[in-house]
Amino acid sequence: MTFSNLYLYQIVVIIVSVIMIFQGFQRFAKRESGQTIFKLLLRIAVWGGMVGVVIFPKFTYQLAHSIGITGNINAVILTGFLLVFLMIFKLLSAIERLEQNISELTRKDSLKEIKKED
Repeated sequence: MTFSNLYLYQIVVIIVSVIMIFQGFQRFAKRESGQTIFKLLLRIAVWGGMVGVVIFPKFTYQLAHSIGITGNINAVILTGFLLVFLMIFKLLSAIERLEQNISELTRKDSLKEIKKED
């Protein structure tokens, strides 16, 4: 398979997937809080799977045929799948940051109360 045989959506999916995997490695290497080997492996599996589906689209045809889906809607499904996972990853990272901020504020408030009692 050559790069010139890829469609635009395939190139976009590959680029986005590589960026997401790279960000996962970067966060894990920096030992950011909440980054575990499980999250890194999950990220690699999801985004690597996306690259696999884009590079080997005939596999999706076989899978779709085996479960009874006909027609060429793979590009639409893949694009929707990509957008959903992008939103999920962004929401999860935002939620993690909020949890960290709440924990930090709670600790600071507790320390202030302890100092007032002394």
